[in-house]
Amino acid sequence: MLDDVPVVVDRGRYQAAVTPWEDRPWRAEALGWAVDVLARRGLGPAGEWRVRLRPWSVLVRLPVAGGREAVWFKANPPGSAFEGALTEALARWVPGHVLEPLAVDARRGWALLPDGGPLFRDVLARGAAGAGDWEELVRRYAATQYALTPHTAEITRLGVPAVPVTSLPGVLDRLDATPLDDRERARLRELRPRLPDWCAELASLGVPDSLDHADLHDGQVFRPRPGRFTFFDWGDALVSHPFAGLTVPARRAREDHGPGILPRLRDAYLEPWTGAGRSTADLRRAVSLAWRLSALGRAAAYGRLFPTTSGTTGAATAEAGARCLLELLDDPPL
Repeated sequence: MLDDVPVVVDRGRYQAAVTPWEDRPWRAEALGWAVDVLARRGLGPAGEWRVRLRPWSVLVRLPVAGGREAVWFKANPPGSAFEGALTEALARWVPGHVLEPLAVDARRGWALLPDGGPLFRDVLARGAAGAGDWEELVRRYAATQYALTPHTAEITRLGVPAVPVTSLPGVLDRLDATPLDDRERARLRELRPRLPDWCAELASLGVPDSLDHADLHDGQVFRPRPGRFTFFDWGDALVSHPFAGLTVPARRAREDHGPGILPRLRDAYLEPWTGAGRSTADLRRAVSLAWRLSALGRAAAYGRLFPTTSGTTGAATAEAGARCLLELLDDPPL
């Protein structure tokens, strides 16, 4: 049956990347698993299947017969094979804030996910959201992270990497081997002596580690209705200082609303973290430090590629992490 389904494949900018999709037996097994999951729910696929191939995932959109929304099959490489099991656990711990998967095969890194509604990016493009929506997004994300602080040990047991603040100098040392020009490399090396003090100060401010999405831009969030946000795509996630997670959405919001939105986003994000003896000044200082250090956490998360992908792509992702850090150094502290 699968051979009769019309399929459209999108490789984006990664035409040379090798993924399991090229392996016909793997493809038949994976799609057969998705079809079996639907059949157990009395559903079946219909129409054209759209496949999105990237070094970090295989994503297949399967329209469902009977006028229902489509479902999504996702396969992760070994470096982020935890995503399905993590999403399943998050649906128990913070229900309503993440997609609840239809099925997960944790051993093989597969998940079948429901449609989550409109992307926040599409809502923004229609002019149907503004600065207040960004504030609500980061407030809800912070509340989600705060609720997950008791579960960090369980999250790491699922395979999510732990990147404590004290390990970040080592991440910077590994970036020294990336293909940067002499000026860029010199700037990273100038940063190195200051980094341990920043990390020690951030760790001393008393905010516990939690789950960091690490790439929470407007294309990684559904906005099914006003005031409601659903977070997804946890393949880059790590357990680290939670405030690093503010950087990506804040920088994206700044593109639309200018730098004046940043203090508003900071204060909205900090609302769930107030109390427990933490002063406003300490929390704001922690955000400022985490803003600078966030690129190192993201760099540690980069490169979770399929093992058959060329090493060139892995080097490119490490270089992207280094350049992101340089960009944040040029930003004024939040």
